[in-house]
Amino acid sequence: MYCRDLWYESAVKYDGFKNITFQQMEALVHLVEERSFSRAAKKMLLTQPALTKHIKNLEEVLGAKVVNRGGAGLSLTPEGNILHDYAGRILRLRDEVKEKIENARGNAGGVVTVAASTIPATYILPRILKGFQEVCTGIQVRVDSMDSEKALDSILNGEADIGFVGKSPPGRRIYAEAFWPDRLILVVPAGHPWTKRKSVSVKELMKEPLVTRERGSATREVVESCLKQNEGLNLADLNVVAELGSSEAVKEAVIAGLGASVISIHAVAREMRQGLLFGITVRRCPFERSFYLIYRRRLDLMQCHRLFIDYARRQQIPVDINRRQ
Repeated sequence: MYCRDLWYESAVKYDGFKNITFQQMEALVHLVEERSFSRAAKKMLLTQPALTKHIKNLEEVLGAKVVNRGGAGLSLTPEGNILHDYAGRILRLRDEVKEKIENARGNAGGVVTVAASTIPATYILPRILKGFQEVCTGIQVRVDSMDSEKALDSILNGEADIGFVGKSPPGRRIYAEAFWPDRLILVVPAGHPWTKRKSVSVKELMKEPLVTRERGSATREVVESCLKQNEGLNLADLNVVAELGSSEAVKEAVIAGLGASVISIHAVAREMRQGLLFGITVRRCPFERSFYLIYRRRLDLMQCHRLFIDYARRQQIPVDINRRQ
């Protein structure tokens, strides 16, 4: 009798779980994105009590909290983490269904989710998005910025449709296409003794304080690979004084005089034109690479994906800039 009661209780909970709505899942996803009940409610065009009710209903179905509310802010419980992960996937599938139906009717629309490494996300894609929105007004593009390794994980986990990264990923699960060129240069601030020079040797660079990107950054990997192949050196052989998590932080550190850095030409074009930074080549180390378009080979590219990829492919991305005003 006891086992039968347990089975019945479990069956009742399972039936309730099936009644979770899209709106409840959206409430959880937006709450995590906004980190605030009021902002999440505003994004969903709901009152805050209505959004709170959606979260409470989820917790009643689960028989457990999904969100911790405390002085340190909002955080997900273990149950909430699981539900949030699957809710995101389910909502993306819903959007895909909508797009497929619209495509069948001949309407160009949909949502393209992009995981991009720092340089494409910050310095290339914004200009491309502006032009794309002018010709494809019905397609929304969402871009998340992260390092190349995290962008690859996002693609593999189905969290994003397509990605742009600074290195070609290994394995057969990912389609990769060299998409845009990039050139890395050594930059120093105004007033530095090297500003009037066109190039320096690796030996000179070894003595100079150097600011680098963090591990996981494709920019860092290009520098490490080039030094290893051409000079037999590791990054540890150089005078690294700081490792920073973004190109913007690296630029500010160089401008402040913390040290020189090897960085993408796309990231420093404006500062070089303004005379805040000066670009120099490193002899015997051509820091060159491509940014790669990546997506899962099993991804069924829809019309919105193809339109965005085709538009981005046609854009000219220059890698040369005058180093002097």
